[in-house]
Amino acid sequence: MPWLWLVLAIAFETVGTTALKASAGFTRLWPSVLTLACFAVALFLLSLVLRTIPVGVAYAIWSGLGIVLIATIGWVAFGQRLDAAAIVGMILIVGGIVIMQLFSNTTGH
Repeated sequence: MPWLWLVLAIAFETVGTTALKASAGFTRLWPSVLTLACFAVALFLLSLVLRTIPVGVAYAIWSGLGIVLIATIGWVAFGQRLDAAAIVGMILIVGGIVIMQLFSNTTGH
């Protein structure tokens, strides 16, 4: 169950960050409310994850996948450019997460 909570926490954080962009610096009400609600849920779910998954592992996955997802959303939804270095960097991030999951004894599996 902690891995499901982590996936959901990452999803809520990603939606919250996307809404933060749409909030225009907290000047638009509903995107601002969505941002705060999503971040609250994401942090709550992360707190559940940390009961069983080590904080270093959970946060590495949380931040790594968050970076990749937000960069992809920025590219698709907001027309932000991703150059070759950014794409290679994101591939390396995902590769690092896969290596942690497959080969590390610290991931709690």
